[in-house]
Amino acid sequence: MKLRILGCSGGIGGDLRTTSMLLDADVLIDAGTGVGDLSLQELANIDHIFLTHSHLDHVTSIPFLLDTVGWQRSKPVTLHAIRETLDILSDHLFNWKLWPDFRQIPDAKSPLLRYSPVRVGESVPIGGGRIITPVPANHVVPAVGFHLDSGAASLIFTGDTTSQDELWKYINKINNLKYIIIESALSDSERELAIISKHLCPELLAVELAKLQLDPAIYVTHFKPREAELIMEQIMARVPQRQLRMLEQKQVFEF
Repeated sequence: MKLRILGCSGGIGGDLRTTSMLLDADVLIDAGTGVGDLSLQELANIDHIFLTHSHLDHVTSIPFLLDTVGWQRSKPVTLHAIRETLDILSDHLFNWKLWPDFRQIPDAKSPLLRYSPVRVGESVPIGGGRIITPVPANHVVPAVGFHLDSGAASLIFTGDTTSQDELWKYINKINNLKYIIIESALSDSERELAIISKHLCPELLAVELAKLQLDPAIYVTHFKPREAELIMEQIMARVPQRQLRMLEQKQVFEF
């Protein structure tokens, strides 16, 4: 597997893009503003989108992707998400008011988009020996993370989350874990906001990483642009025993 980071910021402006990752050539993990940097052919190659949750910074490019290249494709794009997320998208995005329902375009028998509900712990094979499994998350809307497994090695993307003991129980059982991508959206000075919004800050991240029994490479993402450097400084001070790195746009992971 090859995972390319299209966006990993908690905001936009200049070169900043929100959360989106391209797995090989045909799978998106979340669909934030970074998707817009792909070429038309790259967009047309996407067969699957796996969503962690329904917030705009993770879904905003889906309507434009379908509207732009859906007509070039011979089969629908499959949108994989938990049922609660799919219901939110139906009610508030693909509702003919904010955007057309591409599950009915050009018609219900041959749509540009189809939903495929997933459940935590139930693996989804996507061809070529690649397996994606939703993992527990804890956010202000129903959410999951994803375990990407090539067979040779694995990567965990937590998505947006706060404390979640079940996630670490799952992670600690992975025998081929190579990478973890985890969020820390806010600085310690905004700890109370992190708690209310169910994000992590460096103090809370340190508590979560203390539950990790393995030794993968760890990358931290989703920093608010106004304080990205401060958040990273606080993380390094809070977790000196591990080598944590800031996730970067255009970074590529192979596993």
